[in-house]
Amino acid sequence: MPLPRLYPQPTTSLHECVISLGSNIDPERHAAEALNILSRECELVSRSREIITTPVGYQEQPNFLNAALLVRTRLDMSDFRDYLKGVEDRLGRVRGPIKSGPRTMDLDIVAWDGELVDEGYLQQDYVRVPVDELLAATGRDSS
Repeated sequence: MPLPRLYPQPTTSLHECVISLGSNIDPERHAAEALNILSRECELVSRSREIITTPVGYQEQPNFLNAALLVRTRLDMSDFRDYLKGVEDRLGRVRGPIKSGPRTMDLDIVAWDGELVDEGYLQQDYVRVPVDELLAATGRDSS
Protein backbone atom coordinates (compact mmCIF):
# COMPACT_ATOMS: atom_id res chain seq x y z
CA MET A 1 0.00 0.00 0.00
CA PRO A 2 1.45 3.41 -0.95
CA LEU A 3 2.29 5.90 1.78
CA PRO A 4 0.04 8.98 2.09
CA ARG A 5 0.84 12.38 0.67
CA LEU A 6 1.90 14.81 3.42
CA TYR A 7 1.09 17.96 1.45
CA PRO A 8 0.14 18.95 -2.10
CA GLN A 9 2.67 18.73 -4.93
CA PRO A 10 4.77 21.91 -4.82
CA THR A 11 4.51 24.37 -7.70
CA THR A 12 8.22 24.82 -8.28
CA SER A 13 10.66 23.51 -10.88
CA LEU A 14 12.85 22.25 -8.04
CA HIS A 15 12.12 19.15 -5.98
CA GLU A 16 11.06 19.73 -2.37
CA CYS A 17 12.46 17.41 0.24
CA VAL A 18 11.60 17.09 3.93
CA ILE A 19 14.61 15.75 5.81
CA SER A 20 14.78 14.23 9.28
CA LEU A 21 18.01 15.22 11.02
CA GLY A 22 19.42 13.37 14.03
CA SER A 23 22.69 13.42 15.96
CA ASN A 24 23.93 12.29 19.36
CA ILE A 25 27.69 12.81 19.05
CA ASP A 26 28.47 16.50 19.68
CA PRO A 27 24.97 17.11 18.29
CA GLU A 28 24.82 20.91 18.48
CA ARG A 29 28.02 21.28 16.45
CA HIS A 30 27.10 18.62 13.91
CA ALA A 31 23.57 19.99 13.43
CA ALA A 32 24.99 23.48 12.85
CA GLU A 33 27.52 22.09 10.35
CA ALA A 34 24.80 20.14 8.52
CA LEU A 35 22.65 23.28 8.28
CA ASN A 36 25.62 25.26 6.99
CA ILE A 37 26.36 22.67 4.29
CA LEU A 38 22.73 22.29 3.21
CA SER A 39 22.24 26.08 3.18
CA ARG A 40 25.22 26.49 0.85
CA GLU A 41 24.55 23.52 -1.43
CA CYS A 42 20.73 23.42 -1.56
CA GLU A 43 17.94 25.91 -1.06
CA LEU A 44 17.08 25.68 2.64
CA VAL A 45 13.43 26.75 2.85
CA SER A 46 12.73 26.19 6.54
CA ARG A 47 13.65 24.19 9.61
CA SER A 48 11.89 23.04 12.75
CA ARG A 49 13.03 23.62 16.28
CA GLU A 50 15.48 21.08 17.62
CA ILE A 51 14.13 18.55 20.10
CA ILE A 52 15.96 16.14 22.41
CA THR A 53 14.80 12.53 22.34
CA THR A 54 15.80 9.29 24.02
CA PRO A 55 17.39 6.58 21.88
CA VAL A 56 15.23 4.00 20.14
CA GLY A 57 16.61 0.48 19.92
CA TYR A 58 20.14 0.48 21.32
CA GLN A 59 19.89 2.28 24.68
CA GLU A 60 23.53 2.57 25.83
CA GLN A 61 24.13 5.93 24.17
CA PRO A 62 23.41 9.64 24.68
CA ASN A 63 20.09 11.29 23.83
CA PHE A 64 19.54 12.56 20.29
CA LEU A 65 19.04 16.03 18.92
CA ASN A 66 16.35 15.79 16.21
CA ALA A 67 14.94 18.33 13.77
CA ALA A 68 13.30 18.53 10.34
CA LEU A 69 14.42 20.56 7.34
CA LEU A 70 12.68 21.56 4.14
CA VAL A 71 15.04 22.00 1.18
CA ARG A 72 14.74 22.36 -2.57
CA THR A 73 17.09 20.68 -5.04
CA ARG A 74 17.52 20.02 -8.75
CA LEU A 75 18.70 16.46 -8.04
CA ASP A 76 16.36 13.48 -8.41
CA MET A 77 15.49 11.54 -5.25
CA SER A 78 18.07 8.79 -5.70
CA ASP A 79 20.89 11.26 -6.33
CA PHE A 80 19.75 13.45 -3.45
CA ARG A 81 19.70 10.45 -1.08
CA ASP A 82 23.28 9.70 -2.14
CA TYR A 83 24.15 13.37 -1.62
CA LEU A 84 22.76 13.26 1.95
CA LYS A 85 24.84 10.14 2.71
CA GLY A 86 27.85 12.09 1.46
CA VAL A 87 27.00 14.98 3.81
CA GLU A 88 26.81 12.47 6.69
CA ASP A 89 30.25 11.15 5.70
CA ARG A 90 31.67 14.68 5.54
CA LEU A 91 30.43 15.16 9.12
CA GLY A 92 32.27 12.05 10.32
CA ARG A 93 29.47 9.48 10.19
CA VAL A 94 30.72 5.97 10.92
CA ARG A 95 28.32 3.17 10.05
CA GLY A 96 29.04 0.49 12.61
CA PRO A 97 27.55 -2.89 13.49
CA ILE A 98 24.78 -1.32 15.62
CA LYS A 99 22.30 0.20 13.14
CA SER A 100 20.62 2.34 15.82
CA GLY A 101 23.90 3.26 17.50
CA PRO A 102 25.53 6.65 18.08
CA ARG A 103 26.11 8.90 15.10
CA THR A 104 27.48 12.32 14.26
CA MET A 105 24.71 12.84 11.72
CA ASP A 106 21.73 11.03 10.27
CA LEU A 107 19.88 12.67 7.36
CA ASP A 108 16.85 10.81 6.00
CA ILE A 109 14.36 11.80 3.32
CA VAL A 110 10.87 11.81 4.90
CA ALA A 111 8.89 13.34 2.04
CA TRP A 112 9.69 14.03 -1.60
CA ASP A 113 7.60 16.62 -3.45
CA GLY A 114 4.96 16.25 -0.73
CA GLU A 115 4.77 12.46 -0.90
CA LEU A 116 5.68 10.53 2.24
CA VAL A 117 8.55 8.12 1.51
CA ASP A 118 9.67 7.15 5.02
CA GLU A 119 7.43 5.12 7.33
CA GLY A 120 9.43 6.46 10.26
CA TYR A 121 7.11 9.47 10.12
CA LEU A 122 4.17 7.21 10.95
CA GLN A 123 6.03 5.24 13.63
CA GLN A 124 8.43 7.54 15.47
CA ASP A 125 7.71 10.75 17.38
CA TYR A 126 11.31 11.93 16.88
CA VAL A 127 10.49 12.12 13.15
CA ARG A 128 6.81 13.13 13.23
CA VAL A 129 6.95 15.95 15.81
CA PRO A 130 9.60 18.07 14.03
CA VAL A 131 8.14 17.32 10.58
CA ASP A 132 4.63 18.34 11.66
CA GLU A 133 6.00 21.55 13.18
CA LEU A 134 7.88 22.29 9.95
CA LEU A 135 4.84 21.64 7.77
CA ALA A 136 2.62 23.84 9.95
CA ALA A 137 5.19 26.66 9.98
CA THR A 138 5.45 26.61 6.18
CA GLY A 139 1.69 26.44 5.56
CA ARG A 140 1.72 22.83 4.41
CA ASP A 141 -0.97 20.55 5.78
CA SER A 142 0.21 17.24 7.26
CA SER A 143 -3.21 15.60 6.99
